[in-house]
Amino acid sequence: MNQDTLKQLVAQGLAAMKAGGKVAAAATAEIQNDARHPDLKAALETGNQVSQQWTKRIDQALQEAGGSGEQKNPVMEGLYEVSRMIRQQAPDDTSRDLGIIANGQLALHYWIAAFGTMHAYAEKVGMTETAQSMKASLDEAKQGDEAHNKIAGQIMNA
Repeated sequence: MNQDTLKQLVAQGLAAMKAGGKVAAAATAEIQNDARHPDLKAALETGNQVSQQWTKRIDQALQEAGGSGEQKNPVMEGLYEVSRMIRQQAPDDTSRDLGIIANGQLALHYWIAAFGTMHAYAEKVGMTETAQSMKASLDEAKQGDEAHNKIAGQIMNA
């Protein structure tokens, strides 16, 4: 594959990720207000702080790739809508918290796939800084997923 074509694909992927980050940021406060379990609330706050770092890394990577960042992210928009429905329809706090976790993990798996893909592609085209920052973000997303697993277990075993 032509290196320029792959670099353009990296820029497009990063632009979609930037748009996804905006959707996630808009959803965060709403979701944090709906969560009840203290460990879940803490994990959501930590996730919010980590995602702010992701936004900075994505912006820096877009600069390295020469991308504009103007794009929509229907995947994250859809996850946000599903999250809203789950939270509204939950019959109690426990099921709402578990729904928040389930949907949060779907979002985290999007980020795991996106960061992993961008890491590999950026590495291939010699975008060293982007590759490193995407790898760091990938590792953080995996840690967030594990934290959600543990909290779900605590809630279900309470």
